Amino acid sequence: MSVHHAISKHSEKQHAIVKKFLELDQKREAYIEKAIELCKKGLPFSTEDINAVTKEMNELRSTGIVNSLPERKYVTVEMVKEYVEK
Repeated sequence: MSVHHAISKHSEKQHAIVKKFLELDQKREAYIEKAIELCKKGLPFSTEDINAVTKEMNELRSTGIVNSLPERKYVTVEMVKEYVEK
């Protein structure tokens, strides 16, 4: 494998990690918005989906390329309720 090919392959892999992280971030935000909407309506909601994505994002951070981004915090039902009450 040439050096150029190896660098290109490495760069593609890093780009894929960054892209995945950003996709997960959007997914997480959508889950948070959904929980907020349900809470505002007084309907039951869960933070399981939010935290599953959070876990995946934080695991991606450990790969190195996105570790400069802040670690995402796990969300509790109480946190959503407090946010809605403000």
